[in-house]
Amino acid sequence: MNQISKDPIAAHLALSREALERASGDASLLAVARKIAEVIAASLRAGHKLLIAGNGGSAADAQHIAAEIVGRYKKDRPAYAAIALTTDTSALTAIGNDYGFEHVFSRQVEALGRRGDVLLAMTTSGRSPNILSCLKAARSQGLVTVGFTGAKGSALGASCDHLLVAPSDDTAVIQQIHMAFAHGICEVIEQTLSHGSQA
Repeated sequence: MNQISKDPIAAHLALSREALERASGDASLLAVARKIAEVIAASLRAGHKLLIAGNGGSAADAQHIAAEIVGRYKKDRPAYAAIALTTDTSALTAIGNDYGFEHVFSRQVEALGRRGDVLLAMTTSGRSPNILSCLKAARSQGLVTVGFTGAKGSALGASCDHLLVAPSDDTAVIQQIHMAFAHGICEVIEQTLSHGSQA
């Protein structure tokens, strides 16, 4: 362990492994993830869409998840609607300039969100003002709200129908756990929707 502590890469991998082991052994956390997968699959099957928002690394993760839904995760199947609210630079800069950065996602939810859609909001801290504003807008429009956060962000649950809390307070590790769960959720969604309306 002393040798690992001297190597930043090995230390980060060890921290990541420990957090992933905690996550994979947490029955309640796994149950939350399965419920999120079921909710998203049901929404997509009904012809609704998934909207995804996040800042920084979570913005890139939002795009990644949207791509898995629109394209494919592991198998060929019908395309489903997912939009990362992090990608339209004209909308982001116009909204940020005209209304303030805290509204860059909520304004898009107001324009694009419809009752029955799902919003996945990702914030490692659970305190990002633009994510909180986005969740508020989503709830007011009848979207199902899902949050991904870290160990210090559990208060985000007040704004979410379903909240996944990564068991770490390290930003990079939280993001890795979020994507590990997101890939697992994509797997469930793909298997469910590939079986057709009877699944």
